[in-house]
Amino acid sequence: MAGRIWLIGGTQESAQIGRSLAQQSVPCTVTVTTPEARRLYPDCDCLRIWVGRLDGEQITPFLIQEQIEAILDASHPFAVEVSRLAMAIATRHHIPYLRYERPTLAVPSSCDQPSLDAEVTLPLNALDTLLTDPSYRHQRVLLTLGYRLLDRFRDWHTQMTLFARILPSPVALEAAIAAGFTSDRLIALRPPLSADLERALWQHWQISTVITKASGTPGGEDVKRQIAQSLGVRLVTLARPPITYLAQTSNLQGAIAFCRAPHPIPAQATP
Repeated sequence: MAGRIWLIGGTQESAQIGRSLAQQSVPCTVTVTTPEARRLYPDCDCLRIWVGRLDGEQITPFLIQEQIEAILDASHPFAVEVSRLAMAIATRHHIPYLRYERPTLAVPSSCDQPSLDAEVTLPLNALDTLLTDPSYRHQRVLLTLGYRLLDRFRDWHTQMTLFARILPSPVALEAAIAAGFTSDRLIALRPPLSADLERALWQHWQISTVITKASGTPGGEDVKRQIAQSLGVRLVTLARPPITYLAQTSNLQGAIAFCRAPHPIPAQATP
């Protein structure tokens, strides 16, 4: 009896993998956290979309119901809790696991006190310290960090003029408004943006500083760098959280080949 691949999705690469598996009729269950992400994947019989967050109590019934034989983790580079949960499940239930990690871009050397117009990369845990830097006061700052980090900026609206780009989802919009962002300081677009649109947005809002994540080319990291250099905008990039995966690849075709390879269904995943 053939099992299914569990594709942890929500990213552009996972959508590419999903389309390829659909074309090859590989049975696959994709998990995403929002209904909006469902639209990234084709509508076909061999591809099932599970919308919502899986917790510890749901995992075993999910594995049994979907007859999961292997896990391909193509979640966002900053979704480390999702990856840790998937690896724990894979280890506990003896399920083959592979992480697809989007390639990183070469970054400039970090520094503790970035000067205006500099391009720097800092660890994620340096965010609070960064905000206390007086050079950020009265700046026009664009955040492309995802909605989950916006609450960290709630008390800084009086110190600087804050703008945010978020995903076009009700959850992201609600989180941004709760963090003190008004409608004229928000734009909801799914990355990557074209260079022309990115540039036009920065110029329209007269942005002087951009704080973003090291999300690679699919997240528009390369485009932001080019525009920051051309406009003289300070670009602060938060590095990916350190995490050791059970197995990983940055080769998309290798990830697809892993899904196509035969995997026996673990006993725990058999009804």
